[in-house]
Amino acid sequence: MIRRKYWGSDLSVINQLKGILKKTARKRRILVPIFLALSISTTLCQTLETTQQENTERLDEIRQQISLSEQRKAELAVEISSTERDRADLNRELIDASSKSRKLEVRIERTGFRMQKLEEQNANLRLSLRERRGLLSEVLAALQRMGRKPPPALLVRPEDALASVRSAILLGAVVPEIRGETNILITELKELRRITNEIDSQRKSLHADLNHQAEEEERLTLLLAEKQKRTKSARTNLAKESAKVAQLAANATSLNRLIEQLETEISSARKAAELARQAEEKLHQEEQKRIASARQDIEKPDFSDTNRIKPAMKFVSAKGLLPKPVSGVETIPFGKTDSFGIVSNGISIATRINARIVSPADGWVIYSGPFRSYGQLLILNAGSGYHIVLAGMKNTYVALGQFVLAGEPIGIMGAQRLASVDATIPGSTRPILYVEFRKDKKSIDPAPWWADISTKRAFDDS
Repeated sequence: MIRRKYWGSDLSVINQLKGILKKTARKRRILVPIFLALSISTTLCQTLETTQQENTERLDEIRQQISLSEQRKAELAVEISSTERDRADLNRELIDASSKSRKLEVRIERTGFRMQKLEEQNANLRLSLRERRGLLSEVLAALQRMGRKPPPALLVRPEDALASVRSAILLGAVVPEIRGETNILITELKELRRITNEIDSQRKSLHADLNHQAEEEERLTLLLAEKQKRTKSARTNLAKESAKVAQLAANATSLNRLIEQLETEISSARKAAELARQAEEKLHQEEQKRIASARQDIEKPDFSDTNRIKPAMKFVSAKGLLPKPVSGVETIPFGKTDSFGIVSNGISIATRINARIVSPADGWVIYSGPFRSYGQLLILNAGSGYHIVLAGMKNTYVALGQFVLAGEPIGIMGAQRLASVDATIPGSTRPILYVEFRKDKKSIDPAPWWADISTKRAFDDS
């Protein structure tokens, strides 16, 4: 009777355990091994109770918390104001600072995407482990009951040998399943730990990049203020023309009409068009001379000359060389239809809040100001009948008739979307920059001109 009592209790506990294992196999859940059960259960419960507030902080919230110290701002101001700069030096520093800021933006953007994916993996693992808590409790209870009533030892009473052998056979069938599930659990716990560590590492890297970018932004702001101060007199002389430009923009019904009126009625715009024509002729003559005299490959344009007052090369020859005006996510490519079935004449780029916009090419400013509900609109005459239209900015830094260099900062995005720029982008929450290339009054695809792929496509082009 005693042997039957022990055997019956052992068999009952083992049957419970096997039943739980079957339930686990059906639901693809993980069991804990005997030697790790108690320690892992305590750690797991604590891990699952941990809040994810730090892991769900948004990039813009982090950015708002980071600012330069007043001492560092003062040092930058003294550094910029105390140095004598000519036009070339100022332009060079503007482009260099903008380039550094842009590279940091790309790194920040990529880090943000990486952190988002890690957060998703983290959440999935935590959810999977949380769902197993009830089953884990049942397994631990069964294992503890077995521990309190172990099978009899063979050497104590030989008559119990049969019961011990039967218990061993049943346990032998159960333990391999436990071991297999245990390996899966250990792998998931290691992966969770790895992801958590990588999130911490990415967050530290992000904070460092944001601090560096804050310094470059402050440097850019001071450099732009210095440049605007030096061109103040020129802007004063253009006040009357600027007023006329604003009136034309208010009356224009389309971009085509606006550009036509600017180049026929505004003297500075006419001058810009004439300078573009002359520069094109000069470039053509120089090119012909090089070909005739050397009969070798035409040397690459000298973009390092920041004192130039004409394009470094013909716009049509600049394919594959131009920087994109901002880093971000390309939400609507050229020629794609939006949600209303309207074909896009340019590209739309979702940017970060307050992102700096740089000129994609050398050219003359023929319009800079508000236009309808597009926000700040900027039109550049790039020569040879090419125009570049940028819309959706909060502010611009350039003046009518000004010659700007490729990579030079020309504006800044705002903190909210503008209706005419992104009304057709469902679910968009970021500021949108609209970019359009035009040749002889017709829109063209800007893709062949870009030198990089810092803007990602939001969807397939297929």
